[in-house]
Amino acid sequence: GEALVVVLALMAGLALPLTPVMILSGNLITGITPGLALAFEPTDPGAMRRPPRPPGRPLLTRALLMRTGLVSLAMLAGGIGLFLWELHVAHASLAAARTAVVNLVVLVEAVYLFNCRSLTLPVFRLGLFSNPWAIAGALAMVAGQVFFTHAPLMNRLFHTAPIETGAWLRIVALCAGLFAVVELEKWIRYGGRRSEGVAPE
Repeated sequence: GEALVVVLALMAGLALPLTPVMILSGNLITGITPGLALAFEPTDPGAMRRPPRPPGRPLLTRALLMRTGLVSLAMLAGGIGLFLWELHVAHASLAAARTAVVNLVVLVEAVYLFNCRSLTLPVFRLGLFSNPWAIAGALAMVAGQVFFTHAPLMNRLFHTAPIETGAWLRIVALCAGLFAVVELEKWIRYGGRRSEGVAPE
């Protein structure tokens, strides 16, 4: 998703929505926190009733590739749309618009962490509080981004700028939209056969 945002901006002749140092800072957060949180995820209910995985099945199945493409395209649309909105509608500075986009990228991954707790089961069936590490990880990502956005030291180091409440609300709305889209995709793909023994294709 991050790569698509940058590539499309370059192809369209736009200013970069994300600078290299912003991408690096975001990757430092998103590359560690979600993985640690998911390492403590309880086993899916009915996991032992699933048939064995065929040895010849690729790790990246059609369903996983489609899920990756869906999330990447949603991040692309949200990132470019938010960047243009902040510049041309909210009349934010370039630094503030970029800061909004990097916050969107990181917080989308914080929200997607909860989608990824199961590839087939809805989040609410797993229980929102069954993995406290996921909640702690998401809160840590949010706190880190607030510090990244509003601390003067971080503004100087990463060329970010404080963003207004309206920008935060737009980021939250886009994150909620992505969460709903992925959960809807799960329901469409697995809803008719959501037994606990269903394995992703």
